[in-house]
Amino acid sequence: MLILGIDTSCDDTSVALLEDGRRIRSHIVSSQADLHKRFGGVVPEIASRKHVELIDRIYEDVLVQGGAAAGDIDLVGVTAGPGLIGSVLVGLSFAKGFCLALKKRLVGVNHIEAHAMSIFLEREVEFPFVALVVSGGHTTILLMEAPCRFKVLGSTRDDAAGEAFDKIAKFLGIGYPGGRIIEDMAARSGATDYVVFPRPMMDDATCDFSFSGLKTAFLTYAKKHSIDDSTINHVLASFQEAICDVLVFKTFKAARRSNVKRIVVGGGVAANGRLRQVFMERAGREGFEVMISSPQFCTDNGAMIASLASFYFEAGNYSDLDIGAYSRMAIK
Repeated sequence: MLILGIDTSCDDTSVALLEDGRRIRSHIVSSQADLHKRFGGVVPEIASRKHVELIDRIYEDVLVQGGAAAGDIDLVGVTAGPGLIGSVLVGLSFAKGFCLALKKRLVGVNHIEAHAMSIFLEREVEFPFVALVVSGGHTTILLMEAPCRFKVLGSTRDDAAGEAFDKIAKFLGIGYPGGRIIEDMAARSGATDYVVFPRPMMDDATCDFSFSGLKTAFLTYAKKHSIDDSTINHVLASFQEAICDVLVFKTFKAARRSNVKRIVVGGGVAANGRLRQVFMERAGREGFEVMISSPQFCTDNGAMIASLASFYFEAGNYSDLDIGAYSRMAIK
């Protein structure tokens, strides 16, 4: 079975062709990072317009690279949300038109759920497991009870972790995407406690996150102290460490509460080397199994959309062609 996966949730236009939901026949991710760099973050209208320009061409290239014709495709999986609504609508409209014209089945999937399940592109994981999805737009902990069934255990009440990285990078004028740049600069520092930044909501009874206060703490420090070439790497390493500590602490807390020993980490920030290291160190100490997607599957991609669509296909769950796009995920 050939599945076409489409993701235009934010600023990456991605299309993939998967065989039986696992084997990637072809996969293209077109990043808009250079386009948004001058603004220090994603401009929604620019992102959606670029998706419109690119999606036809990327789809055609995926078919050529995958050695397939449009008629060979059995199922189309597409992000229906959450994400930038204008961007989401581009991919969703393309998928609907394709399915209408060729009478194919459609599965509109949850982008966050797809990140949580992206690990299946590389290995099988036994259910249940706890998944942390951490990116520029989302910081959410899910309990994955079974394929196509999950509960939200915690989410951010304000900024996402990746958003905090980007905003601090923009404030310092060091470039975009902020997370990658801060990681590289922090790696040149040997000190993770040069500044003792707060760990927001560590003592809170919930598994929720809040990063706006940490961002404010950084800005307050920057106004009171001189951050120059001799200190910037140390300060950024301390800021990164605070984010990693909170993410790891809350995820393990959620796993213990759920009586689950398996943890999966996905989303763009999951590519951060220090975060991966902290997760693995704690897993070794506490006897948990932590699985983190390869960096190429951490960022937004059509392959994870197609893979998740295969699970819904197996469960007999399809979407009608009038399925709507949504910008936010319902948090219960």
